[in-house]
Amino acid sequence: MVTAGDFRNGVTFDMDGSVMQIIEFQHVKPGKGAAFVRTKLRNVVTGAVIEKTFSPTDKYPTAIVEKKDMQYLYSDGELYYFMDMESYEQTPIDADKLGDAFKFVKEEMMCKVVSYKGTVISVEPPMFVELEVTETEPGFKGDTAQGATKPATLETGAQIKVPLFINIGDVLKIDTRTGEYLERA
Repeated sequence: MVTAGDFRNGVTFDMDGSVMQIIEFQHVKPGKGAAFVRTKLRNVVTGAVIEKTFSPTDKYPTAIVEKKDMQYLYSDGELYYFMDMESYEQTPIDADKLGDAFKFVKEEMMCKVVSYKGTVISVEPPMFVELEVTETEPGFKGDTAQGATKPATLETGAQIKVPLFINIGDVLKIDTRTGEYLERA
C-alpha cells in the first residue's frame, strides 16, 4: 500500500481498477484547513492524463509495472513478435499496444515491453535509432540559414523532415520520442 503523503514522481498504484503513474505531485499546507496532495496522473494503459487532489492519509494498493528488454523479430499482419533474450520465448503483441514511435523500429532492435499482471500494456522503443534514408529528393547546397527541410522516407517506412544536404543512403540518428532528425551517423 502507498499513502498519498508518500507520493513521488514515477510511483504506480491501482486507483479504481486503473493503473495510474504520478507525473507531478505537490504537498500543500494551506494556512487554514487540512493539508492535501495535488497530483498530475497518467493512466498507464490508456495514456490519459488527469489532475486529482488527495488527502495525505488516502491509501492505494501499489501496482507493480514490469519492464522487460525484448528483441523485435517480425510482424505477421496485426501481430508483432518479440523474443525474451533469456528464455528465447516469443511473445505476440497486438499492433494497438505499440504506439506511434514504433514506426522507427526495425527487426532485431531491442525494445522495453511494459506489462502489468502478465498483460502487455505498451512497447517502448529505444530512445535513439540509426536508420538509412531510402527515399528523398537529391541533396543540394543552398541558403540553409533558415533551416530549410525536406521530406525523407526511412528504411522502416517512417517519414520525417531532414535538412537539405541529406541524400539517399545516408544513415541518420533519430529521436523516437519526437520523431526528429538529430545527426548523420
